[in-house]
Amino acid sequence: MHEKVRNLSLSGAVGFDSLPDQLVNKSLHGGFTFNILCIGETGLGKSTLLDSLFNTNFNAHPSPHNLSSVKLKSNTFELQESNVQLKLTIVDTVGYGDQINKEESFKPILEYVDSQFEAYLQEELKIQRCMPSYHDTRIHACLYFICPTGHGLKSIDLLCMKKLDNKINIIPLISKADTISKTELQKFKERINQELANNHVKIYQFPGDDDAVSELNVSMNSHLPFAVIGSNELIRVGNKMVRARQYPWGTVQVENETHCDFVKLREMLIRTNMEDLREQTHSKHYELYRKTRLEQMGFSDVDSDNKPLSFQQTCEKKMALHHQELQEKEEDMKQQFILRVKEKEAQLKEAEKELQSKFEQMKEENTREKKKFEDYQKMLEDDITEFNRLKLNYSTQQLSGSHHTLSLGTLGKGVRVRRIGL
Repeated sequence: MHEKVRNLSLSGAVGFDSLPDQLVNKSLHGGFTFNILCIGETGLGKSTLLDSLFNTNFNAHPSPHNLSSVKLKSNTFELQESNVQLKLTIVDTVGYGDQINKEESFKPILEYVDSQFEAYLQEELKIQRCMPSYHDTRIHACLYFICPTGHGLKSIDLLCMKKLDNKINIIPLISKADTISKTELQKFKERINQELANNHVKIYQFPGDDDAVSELNVSMNSHLPFAVIGSNELIRVGNKMVRARQYPWGTVQVENETHCDFVKLREMLIRTNMEDLREQTHSKHYELYRKTRLEQMGFSDVDSDNKPLSFQQTCEKKMALHHQELQEKEEDMKQQFILRVKEKEAQLKEAEKELQSKFEQMKEENTREKKKFEDYQKMLEDDITEFNRLKLNYSTQQLSGSHHTLSLGTLGKGVRVRRIGL
């Protein structure tokens, strides 16, 4: 339960009224970061407009028209005005809208925006963070360049802005506004606003809660989308040099409010609402991304009974759940291992059984062969014995002087000759 806050009066000077000055000095020392995403077809003057906005030359190279997919090119610049330092990052969508099939043109942009949010979230979740020195690359403002056709938005424009309106601050711009008349331009603006409203596309609205600029911001919201012109040429008009575009029929001045809305854009984007764009990016779009990602990771502010749940409790719950999942996986792996072992044992037993059967067959065959050779050996021994007996008889007869003659025919009859095939 929150304690009641009491209001007290001071009896003298304390000094904490210098906090705004301290904050200003600290901010000036650390500098500021601002990131702009430019979306639009090649040749709509994105680079030229940015050169005009920051009154410098970023030396952007012309983009080709033959890319097979959309590429995002990021460049960071260090700018200084008076004693204020600004680290400006400009991200260009090279090849946007140049493909025959434009259905996937928004995906690289969406992935890039999410990747910058993810990088900031990962830095934020580190145990040892370096947030003061971390280069924040989250997109603070998206300048969406609309082709000045005078007929309304293209389907790719509506689709892309619809996909991005809950991730970045979209400021729609009608580029090269000097190509259509004022009457056509006003009708074009009305048609664009009507199409955005019909398709529920949310663009950035300049805030009206600051009394100092609320009236200006509210009036400027009615001028959206801004019709802008950019130029890198300085032309003498009267007694001064101005950014302008020279045509045979006259001169279009970039900073002349009767010619275009460039001054309104610069006033709203840089001079009045740059900090609000940074704050909206962090407090609205990044917080939405962070909430979604943490919920995907399993974190929540309340438990199943809708009771408050601390971050530590959530971590402990996730660790317990993770431990349980590991145990279940371990048990499942054990069961699979046992099953595979049993299958392998069955295979080995079957193989052993086959080997034993083959062994018995070979043993029986060997026994038969052995008996066959033993019979053959006995037969040979009998023949040798008979031969020796006959030989002995013949020798005895020769010694006794017997006149009986042992003819070869008689010997042949007495000797048994057997042929046994092996």
